[in-house]
Amino acid sequence: MLAKDFAEKIVPELQKKLGKKNPLAVPRVEKVVINMGIADFRDDKNAVEEAKKELAAITGQWPQVRRARKAISGFHLRKNEPIALRVTLRRRRMWDFLEKLFRLVLPRLRDFRGLSLQSFDKYGNYTLGISEQVVFPEIAPDQVHRIKGLAITIVTTTKDPQEAKILLESLGAVFERSENG
Repeated sequence: MLAKDFAEKIVPELQKKLGKKNPLAVPRVEKVVINMGIADFRDDKNAVEEAKKELAAITGQWPQVRRARKAISGFHLRKNEPIALRVTLRRRRMWDFLEKLFRLVLPRLRDFRGLSLQSFDKYGNYTLGISEQVVFPEIAPDQVHRIKGLAITIVTTTKDPQEAKILLESLGAVFERSENG
């Protein structure tokens, strides 16, 4: 259980590694936000429902439908059309998802050499993209009619990308090796 390991083992390690005297000053994962774009098949109601069920199976939580705020003719988009699904995970579901992501899903990716170090924003959050939802163990590849990608954002309490990297490494994330390292 990643949450238990974090509280008992990882926080004291991070305290020493980052030089924090107070355990509450150690960076933490605040939430995980998963987005799935469905704009390509928004006219097909069955495909939208299938995407909702798949994202719910992956995350354990029913997704919120995100709709277009305004019409954009260049994208053949009308106002209030469904364009994406979003799930925000916190607490236990967040920890379960992160454990599954770092221990099961990422190692199953083809040609996976580690997460990119370029995907941190200046606020210490990390965003990664997964091009196929079938890498998750809950999805049966033979039952999938359309391949859909996911954008996963891990929001941390730190404002320093280097501290966020150390936090994610301690949780089990593997980052690609730099050219000189």
